[in-house]
Amino acid sequence: MATDTPRYQDDLYAAVNGEWEKTAVIAPDKSRTGGFTDLADGVEEHLMADFKAVAAGDKPAPDHYFASAVKLYEKALDFTTRDALGIKPALDRLAVLNATTDLAAFNAKAADLELSLFPLPFSGGVEPDMKDTSRNLYQISGPSTILPDTTYYAEGNAQGQALLKTWTDMATKLLAATDLSEADQASYLADALAFDAAIATHVKSSEEWADYPKAYNPQSFEEVAAQFGDFDFGAFTQENLGEKPATIIVQDPRFLKEFTQLFDAATFTQYKHWAYVIELISLTGYLSEDLRQLGGTYSRALSGSPEAPSQIKHAYRLADRFFSEPIGIYYGQTYFGEKAKADVTALVERMISTYKRRLTNSSWLSASTKDKAVVKLNTMVLKMGYPDKVQEVYNLLKVGDADLLTTAIDLATTRHQYNLAQLSKPVDRTTWLMPGHMVNACYDPSRNDITFPAAILQAPFYSLDQTASQNLGGIGAVIAHEISHGFDNNGAQFDEFGNLKDWWQPADYAHFKELTQAMIDEFDGLETEAGKANGKLIVSENIADAGGLAAALETAQGLDDCDLRAFFINWSRIWRQKARLELQKMFLAVDVHAPAKLRANVQPQNLDAWYEAFDVKPGDGMYLAPDKRITIW
Repeated sequence: MATDTPRYQDDLYAAVNGEWEKTAVIAPDKSRTGGFTDLADGVEEHLMADFKAVAAGDKPAPDHYFASAVKLYEKALDFTTRDALGIKPALDRLAVLNATTDLAAFNAKAADLELSLFPLPFSGGVEPDMKDTSRNLYQISGPSTILPDTTYYAEGNAQGQALLKTWTDMATKLLAATDLSEADQASYLADALAFDAAIATHVKSSEEWADYPKAYNPQSFEEVAAQFGDFDFGAFTQENLGEKPATIIVQDPRFLKEFTQLFDAATFTQYKHWAYVIELISLTGYLSEDLRQLGGTYSRALSGSPEAPSQIKHAYRLADRFFSEPIGIYYGQTYFGEKAKADVTALVERMISTYKRRLTNSSWLSASTKDKAVVKLNTMVLKMGYPDKVQEVYNLLKVGDADLLTTAIDLATTRHQYNLAQLSKPVDRTTWLMPGHMVNACYDPSRNDITFPAAILQAPFYSLDQTASQNLGGIGAVIAHEISHGFDNNGAQFDEFGNLKDWWQPADYAHFKELTQAMIDEFDGLETEAGKANGKLIVSENIADAGGLAAALETAQGLDDCDLRAFFINWSRIWRQKARLELQKMFLAVDVHAPAKLRANVQPQNLDAWYEAFDVKPGDGMYLAPDKRITIW
């Protein structure tokens, strides 16, 4: 009987996921479905049921953090109150901005505006110093553009033009709901678009941001302040931070150098109108149902989702946004547990041992570089499942009796002020970058740690019902992927303490850069349904995929009952995804990860075991000549 299912040798991804893809349905309020997304949906359903039960009094809150989250959830779900208030809470807030008449008035108010989270013509926050990660420094960059990336503003970019029209139509309708005159509505909108277009000419693209060590540009306070022109940066930082920091990290030097081209007395009104419109749109998620629906129009156009999330899902997500860490600890303790945490920790330690062996046996690294790489592995911190304690900031978050918007602003302001207060404190290396209920994993180069939230540690990534080979093709490869980030084109520039430091022998690093370029070339220009891949944008994740899959494979090959076919099949299964075209197009422009099908198919072709497992020969779709295969780690 004939079948249109491809052979593994021709298209691993389609052979494993093709039949699923034919019948998979993307929910109306979603932009994709598949591996990671389906697990995240399941986690969300569990937690939404728990929120509902606690809110109804059918279940006690496990702690006061969860109780506060449920109180916020109930406030967000009270659309009777939200609809009755309409747009008024937003107009009350925006009146402060509207009353700022000129640059002099702005200089007097700028610190208060920033602490209250109004959009400024630049952004700032406190993060670890890349070259001394024991201390925090104030860091600045430019504002965000309306479109997802600067490349969307290029002349002739039809996608950018269509998205900007959607945004403009939405903003027009929202402005019509305000107390501005028709003439003011028109001028605010025109100025917002003009200021946004100007921003796009001065800030980095996603491809530039992907090289994140280049965001480390320390400058003296005096040097930074001089580049701000007529904006009184000195008064701003004194009030905002309580000091004028001797050193500031400028993440986007060109933006700062060109700042006065964007913002000065002549362009102040344009900026103010831009800030008004941007802030108005951002507030709609806390207002009436009509405004929530209208304010989400543009984001739905970006993702391709036809519908907004239901009110109850919206309320849960809003609460989760502010109380994610304690919710994640609850999830981990309730649905994961210490036994699974210990099992997976052992698997991570095993994978690190494999990685040490691979580094030690590397044919191109010198002994000196190998030794330092092993030190980095030995020092790598494992954060498994969920944190042992809640960060101090959550003790400061209070959900009072004010309306939803006021409550949300108070919570966000508290978090921002907590971040700024870290400037005078040492870096907290126990901080988790992801909560326990997130279906994801990450590596933090500035802390040299890897985080594996409890939620990702389930099938198809990991299950006691799967074989060891399947688990290694799933969570094993993901674990080794995160380890590999310590040695990708970005992570390789940081030492065992997370400091930006050159620890390589020059010849080794030169060869590593050649291999990095080969990985860029391998992916650059590959065709997808949404367009061509940008090899430079996605290189760090591809290096991590390559190293992770190779290390997991070597570990699997050490099993007594190794099943390489099952290993590669599960590797392909975890990348199963069906996504709307709009989302795919946006991800091609801004996401540092390769499209799912390319992740599943390209990396196995670099491994000799792939050819043995499926008897892949020249002429097969998944065959790559030996001299084209790339091995870095």
